[in-house]
Amino acid sequence: MASQTLHFPSARHLHQLFGGREGNLTYAEQKLKVTLVSREDWLKISGPAEAVAQTESLFGFLNEARAQGLVIRTPDFHRFVDTVARGELEQLRGLFEKPLVISTNRKSIVPKTLGQKVYLQAIQENPVVFGIGPAGTGKTYLAMAAAVSALLKNKVERIILTRPAVEAGEALGFLPGDLREKILPYLRPLYDALHDMLDNDDVASLTEKGVIEIAPLAYMRGRTLSNAFVVLDEAQNTTPEQMMMFLTRLGENSRMIVTGDVTQIDLPRVKQSGLVEVSRILEGIEGIDFHYFSGADVVRHPLVQKIIEAYDQYKNPMGGQQ
Repeated sequence: MASQTLHFPSARHLHQLFGGREGNLTYAEQKLKVTLVSREDWLKISGPAEAVAQTESLFGFLNEARAQGLVIRTPDFHRFVDTVARGELEQLRGLFEKPLVISTNRKSIVPKTLGQKVYLQAIQENPVVFGIGPAGTGKTYLAMAAAVSALLKNKVERIILTRPAVEAGEALGFLPGDLREKILPYLRPLYDALHDMLDNDDVASLTEKGVIEIAPLAYMRGRTLSNAFVVLDEAQNTTPEQMMMFLTRLGENSRMIVTGDVTQIDLPRVKQSGLVEVSRILEGIEGIDFHYFSGADVVRHPLVQKIIEAYDQYKNPMGGQQ
């Protein structure tokens, strides 16, 4: 048996490393086979020598995350404990070698939570990434930032942003106005994010030249998307057939990011969501990464997280009692 006591600048500093919840320390004890005692600004780790060393490394990584300005939420803490428990310390070491900054013309975008950094790193390392979780977690905004950065660095030749126009049932021809007027309401959030990262003139020029394309998902059919960074937003509203169609558009030197919230499905009840199905079909395939956000990852107004948690509790009142 061995023991190690870690000291930190303040009690608040230490609490920030495990999300401020004593239950998280209990989770780490169970997973890492150690005993943890926290008092004020110190943490005592006791147990088998190897387990103590692993746990010390864990808190070293968490401390580095804090130093990089990242907020550590409960899902992040659990994710990292699980990684250490599997003996994958090198994976964590690579995550904190240097701060992660996404550069665009108008701003530099830095992940605000540990979960966001893991997500961005997955985007950098995998051709296909799924970002699944509630509104406000940054899943679409960060994907678009990565796309703009890749275009500015000449890593891809174009950006393609798409959403299923489920509210129109794909029957856009029956809507009044020209094509742009018909599809704009469904694609407005993507335009808004784009204007946050590029100058207005650049957005207009690149869109006119076809370097940036924003179109409904139905317009992807029959194409091969090569040398492109492709983002599919609101993917919970795709059917299984649409999801397969989209994923098989992947061409040479291209990346795909698929984002969605499986609690916000607008499809008719008789239709299954392609996003729900694909997570069961493609999980575990090398080069495809699934990143799951939770309400704890929300980086909007603090009330947004509380609203999400309240709805989760309302829909699943027995969730915490199983």
